[in-house]
Amino acid sequence: MTRQTDRRRHVPERTCIVTRETLPREELLRFVLDPEGRVVFDPRGDLPGRGAWLKPRRGVLLEAVGGKVFPRAFRRAARVSADLPDQVAERLRELALDTLSLARKAGQAVSGFDRVAEAISAGRVGVLIEARDGAPDGRRKLKGRLKGREMGVEIVDSFDSSQLSLAFSRPNVIHAAMTDGSLARKFVRLTRMADAVAGRDDGPGDAVRTLEQSRQ
Repeated sequence: MTRQTDRRRHVPERTCIVTRETLPREELLRFVLDPEGRVVFDPRGDLPGRGAWLKPRRGVLLEAVGGKVFPRAFRRAARVSADLPDQVAERLRELALDTLSLARKAGQAVSGFDRVAEAISAGRVGVLIEARDGAPDGRRKLKGRLKGREMGVEIVDSFDSSQLSLAFSRPNVIHAAMTDGSLARKFVRLTRMADAVAGRDDGPGDAVRTLEQSRQ
């Protein structure tokens, strides 16, 4: 009898040191100790040493900062900054915007009302990005163009115009869009985590909404 090979992709999992939930590694935040015994966020997961993992929720990080979970996880004294959640949220935002910039350079992201509208009409939008300080009218018009095409399209409103402008290297970016793909998925994941850690929402999925959710 020929043994069948299981070709399903193995998904590495880790356990949150606060909630004790076991989740896919990419859905958790990794921390390590630096040579001085300080807790350091490791967003790329490549720093040396024993790792401690946390679920990306502000309450979870605050509990870790105020308790003794880090020393227990590292099995040694650990110095942790009181503003660790804010540091983590800011770093995640930077990485999300870096990903958006990379997508723009790769031709996988566009900005400007007309170019976004054209991409929607062509069915090339996986993520619709709206500056949170933009005028509501323009946002409504673009969302209206998504009608009938909204399946699988994410709507992100986590960044202001100045942040989006830096990512696109042009001024006054209010509307942007990304094609579906690995960069878009990474951008969404990092944005969800950043908003959850910052306390903008109850969970990562709330920061990035589908069109139907945003209309409720």
